[in-house]
Amino acid sequence: QVQLVESGGGLVQAGGSLRLSCAASGRTFSSYVMGWFRQAPGKEREFVAAIRRSGGDTYYADSVKGRFTISRDNAKNTVHLQMNSLNPEDTAVYYCAVDRAASMFPRESYEYDYWGPGTQVTVSS
Repeated sequence: QVQLVESGGGLVQAGGSLRLSCAASGRTFSSYVMGWFRQAPGKEREFVAAIRRSGGDTYYADSVKGRFTISRDNAKNTVHLQMNSLNPEDTAVYYCAVDRAASMFPRESYEYDYWGPGTQVTVSS
């Protein structure tokens, strides 16, 4: 069983920044692939970013590439998502997720075993 808790969401003006954090339980956190997904009202959940255990391999959705940065601190069982140059289209509930098997397809939501409850990010224009 892995428990995830996101934090750092909130309301920000367009052009601003937020940093999301996700704290995970589990003794083998460092071996997991960690991902961020988001779901806007009336839309399907979509991939945002993912990071492999070493931190050297990262993956981003085209819509956030160059603006968002995913990182992890294995000593603290934490993964972060730094979000810069936010725009209203980034408004969504952001979810942290863990893929214990470290699959070959980190962009696919079905690869992830556990999900956090989500944190709301709202970007005003």
